[in-house]
Amino acid sequence: MQKTGIIAALAASTAAAAAVIFVVSGSAWGAGAAPPDLSGTFWATTYSPKIQVLGGGDPPLNPAGREAYQMNQQGLRSGTLADPARKVCLPDGVPRVLETPYPFEVFQLPPGQVTFVHELNHQVRAIPLDVPLPPLDQANLFAAYGGHSSGHYEGDTLVIQSNGFNDQTFLDSSGLPHSDQLVTTERVRKIGGGQLEDIVTIHDPAYYTKDWQARFVYARRDDVRLMDYACGDKHRDLSSVKGVAEVRAARAAGRFP
Repeated sequence: MQKTGIIAALAASTAAAAAVIFVVSGSAWGAGAAPPDLSGTFWATTYSPKIQVLGGGDPPLNPAGREAYQMNQQGLRSGTLADPARKVCLPDGVPRVLETPYPFEVFQLPPGQVTFVHELNHQVRAIPLDVPLPPLDQANLFAAYGGHSSGHYEGDTLVIQSNGFNDQTFLDSSGLPHSDQLVTTERVRKIGGGQLEDIVTIHDPAYYTKDWQARFVYARRDDVRLMDYACGDKHRDLSSVKGVAEVRAARAAGRFP
């Protein structure tokens, strides 16, 4: 084949490959349409160390889950069980990272990825888009604090599924447990006033009688820049976040959490 023929063939092949990539990456929200703009800096307006179940009530723990929860709470109260996320700044898992009273920033880049950068513990969640999530048994072989994640767009919503969480994390700051069967599904979207909503579904049949959800809403804060964070150091003023003062007063009085 002559040189010009080779170049033409390569160009055609490249164009075909680009077309396939466009179809795959654009299929989740429709060919030719841009994904929703979820970027920006966000900050929770309320905080609770105990996760609030969407619809009210308590998390639907089964007997094994209740036993694990009681052991966690007793250990945290007595000091015989460490909370490494707060003691030595290890990363939180999901959904605990979603309840933080510190701000975070969302970047819809690099291409094919959504990146969450949290001020608390300098946690980074890099969510690849439109890639298969590893099967749970494989993911658990390489368990991580933030698990393994994959995301895709459904209309105006970013859907993130995660599995493969290690055993060093709690679901919230009260010690709510999870097993190695945990799978989380988040639905992230913009709502009124530029706020960001994240509704997370918890699937963990080893500790819970059924799937359940929690809802987190964050205010858009273009006036805020992420700050340095280190365990044991004094950090930014959190008095604007409803619930923080009440939690601090309870802990000062010896009430847990």
